[in-house]
Amino acid sequence: MKAIEITTPGAPEVLQLAERPDPVAGAGEVLLRVRASGVNRPDVLQRTGNYPVPPGASDIPGLEVAGVIEAGDADELRTAGLNIGDRVCALVAGGGYAELCVAPIAQCLPVPAGLSDEEGASLPETFFTVWSNVFDRARLQAGETLLVQGGTSGIGVTAIQLGKALGARVIVTAGSDEKCAACLALGADHAINYKTADFAEQARKLTDGKGVDVILDMVAGAYVAREIDCLAEDGRLVIIAVQGGTKAEVNAGLVLRRRLTVTGSTLRPRPVAFKAAIAQSLRRHVWPLIEAGRIKPVIHSRFAAADAAQAHTLMESNQHIGKIVLTW
Repeated sequence: MKAIEITTPGAPEVLQLAERPDPVAGAGEVLLRVRASGVNRPDVLQRTGNYPVPPGASDIPGLEVAGVIEAGDADELRTAGLNIGDRVCALVAGGGYAELCVAPIAQCLPVPAGLSDEEGASLPETFFTVWSNVFDRARLQAGETLLVQGGTSGIGVTAIQLGKALGARVIVTAGSDEKCAACLALGADHAINYKTADFAEQARKLTDGKGVDVILDMVAGAYVAREIDCLAEDGRLVIIAVQGGTKAEVNAGLVLRRRLTVTGSTLRPRPVAFKAAIAQSLRRHVWPLIEAGRIKPVIHSRFAAADAAQAHTLMESNQHIGKIVLTW
């Protein structure tokens, strides 16, 4: 099969098209003929040598794919409500930038009716991540306020739409007026240009001084202190990336007085059973919203797989709004 290899840690140009042996599906797995692969920030970190591959995972980058089930145990597939030949999207621990990819059956979901392969490939990584952190971990409820840092990222556009569809008020930050306008068009109630305004001060104003209930943070670093400052009583801060650094000073007094929760998680190394539970929740609660048109994939750019380096260059420019997808 053809696959995109990281020839050595480095700049986007280290991504090269290569030939690899076809993978073989094991127990509880399927072999997918990949039609599209999602590009995500962890792929960039892996390419630069800053995100080690979990034990047992493919060294080929790529954490989400869409394609056709080519092989797998028929009985196991039927139990999961799937069949050979079905069009599915899947969350994988690696190996997504390839013509063939092995995926756990439990992490496969039907491509929602009406969506293309590229749109299907844009779903798993961000939807699994947002559901797990915002709804399972932070327990966001209808009527509460969610603050999303980086509203035009793949995670951001997903969090905006999921939050609104499930009854929350959504405030986002973005780095330009154009990006703020894009977030509002996706349904966000308020968008703060973090380059021209203090997001914590604005969040307090927008909530009449109460503060926000849940914050989804991909920055960490110096943001953490400001986020704690704008959380409401019993507020929850969930950190899912550390683009701003791993060190933070925290006002422990505020944490105590407001009964705050500061938590975080990474998805890639979690076991299949954990991810399977998220997949079941998505199929039950979110896939019907996508098929009804209430939540829509947001794709900024599509690249031929051989042009993966260009896709990574765009990702690192932070100019995109929504997802970047490779096509095979």
